Amino acid sequence: MNVAVKADAMATINWNGGERIFVDVGQTATCTALTNQLYAIFLYNENGADKDIKTNITGSNQTAPVHVTVPGTTAGQGLASIVLVDGSQSNSISVNVDTTAPAGVDAWIGSLSMPTDTSGLINQPLPPDGQQQSFNKYCRYYAVPASHWYNLTLESSINQFFSVQFTQNLVTVFCVNPTQSSMKSSPYIHFFTGFDKDANYDYVAATQGTPQIIQYELQGNGLQTVWMNADSRQDSSTATIALATLQAKK
Repeated sequence: MNVAVKADAMATINWNGGERIFVDVGQTATCTALTNQLYAIFLYNENGADKDIKTNITGSNQTAPVHVTVPGTTAGQGLASIVLVDGSQSNSISVNVDTTAPAGVDAWIGSLSMPTDTSGLINQPLPPDGQQQSFNKYCRYYAVPASHWYNLTLESSINQFFSVQFTQNLVTVFCVNPTQSSMKSSPYIHFFTGFDKDANYDYVAATQGTPQIIQYELQGNGLQTVWMNADSRQDSSTATIALATLQAKK
């Protein structure tokens, strides 16, 4: 069973592996191992009651913290709140749960290389054979697409199914089966100071004609690509992901 690592109350957590952890009220988890990559901090409210959790995100660039409220939902069935970070702007990042919060958060760091410690996550390759793979909560898929075109297919019958794709210089958030309010953006996405939204971020929502499916063309370059689920366990139960090569047969 995948279980988040839980530290002693009020402890400062060494988070250099980016692994899935539980950050309790008043605790701070710090990662000082960021490199020149793009990162996402995934924050889940696992509180059983419908109560919001206030968190504070700080870095090494002497800028003011980013305050993120992780929305509450009954039985911990909410989406992830995501904080995008540019490692070239800050080589460390900390997550602190406000002392006024009713509970802590489930958290991990995603990127092309993180988490280096995949404890509590499902980490597996995504074969480019076009076959649908289950895209459950806590899933991290990776592939090294060769230098030709591929087709990525994301499918879900649930409203607002979110996932994140990492490439060398771009973080892409996908929203399958969007509601009207999520056609253009998501209130669950936050940006740490210095993250260039114009150059390093894209948001792709399914078209109204086929709201339950995203077909996304991806050009490989021999470098790694990573996909991570950013939705609830309940909403991910029927979600799938598939990668198909479009290279012409000789």
